[in-house]
Amino acid sequence: MFTIDSVRAIYQGWLNLVMVRLRAPDGTTFDRHVVEVGRAVAVLPYNPTTGMALLVSMPRAPVMLLGQADLLEAIAGKLESDDPEDCTRREALEEGGVQLGHLDHIGQFWTIPAIATERLDYYLAEYADADRGGPGGGLAQEHENITVHELPLAELWARYERGHLPDAKLVTLLFALRLRHPHLFG
Repeated sequence: MFTIDSVRAIYQGWLNLVMVRLRAPDGTTFDRHVVEVGRAVAVLPYNPTTGMALLVSMPRAPVMLLGQADLLEAIAGKLESDDPEDCTRREALEEGGVQLGHLDHIGQFWTIPAIATERLDYYLAEYADADRGGPGGGLAQEHENITVHELPLAELWARYERGHLPDAKLVTLLFALRLRHPHLFG
């Protein structure tokens, strides 16, 4: 059985970077960098009446660093001290300007288990036009600069089929929605 010999902090901030020394069953040791991010949530709000979904885009430094523009994403946020459902509703209102009621939990998944502690709870949530009361766009003090998009589910699926939907959170949620409600995709 592999065991942890030690954990050494390298950087502490919005995320933490630590060095973990592992010991193999044969006694050899080796180091692995680990990014401690914690838990987060992702949600795909969809309107079953209109066949639309709410998505966001924002400047992402890693994406820009690789020479790409903004990408469409599922609404998501880092879990603070609240529970995942409360966090999901808060993020939907802050980022997408939509009040969510019932949340359909899809599951909890590791995002990059080779290097990060991040686990996301994924949700689908119905909304109606009357639920879109807030401005969305994120919090000014967080400098998110979020743009809200309302797009047809059929168009999102077509983008996925053409390879033009690179956000894994969004693709996961889109697949789950299509499996549960195929009639929404035309």
